[in-house]
Amino acid sequence: MRLLLVRHGETVWNAERRLQGDRDIPLSAAGRAQAIALAPVVAAHAPAHVVTSPLARTRETAELLGFPGERRDARWQEADLGDWTGLSIAVLRERDGAYADWRAGRFTPPGGEPFAALTERVAAGVADLRADPGAGVVLVVTHGGPIRAVVRHLLGLEPARIVPVGPASLTVLDLDPGGPRLRGYNIGPAVERAVEAVQPVGRS
Repeated sequence: MRLLLVRHGETVWNAERRLQGDRDIPLSAAGRAQAIALAPVVAAHAPAHVVTSPLARTRETAELLGFPGERRDARWQEADLGDWTGLSIAVLRERDGAYADWRAGRFTPPGGEPFAALTERVAAGVADLRADPGAGVVLVVTHGGPIRAVVRHLLGLEPARIVPVGPASLTVLDLDPGGPRLRGYNIGPAVERAVEAVQPVGRS
């Protein structure tokens, strides 16, 4: 099985450098353009099944990628950021290091969802996908937090060792019997990079 993870395109709040968590913020014009540019990269992998978070920004990204008939799964939704929802990153960085600790998975915003809980629900979503022996190539259009949680769950990389997931970027994992392998991370809209990454499932 090959798992394609796409983060949605830039939103209005992303452009304003504000944290949105599970708030349903729409794509910006730039975000829509980013998703359209990424479409050939994703198409090169020929996904057979598509799943999205329920939020509008992931559903619209999936449509712009060319997959309007997606299945929605709330386990792929972004984490609730509690009291930090809507705050600017600049303001949070001026505080006592809590923002850096949150990025590293060591701090939970007041009223928010812990990274461990996010990882647990995303892991359950991955397990369901892997339970289908004929799944082949599966595309999940989701958010930065769930993508980092998958990398933590499958590869053991702590959040502190994972760079932020860019908007409208692709992460590719091969879920082979011998163990998961990371084939690509933060792949942007350059077709030649996608072609280099595409190989039949199960081959190096």
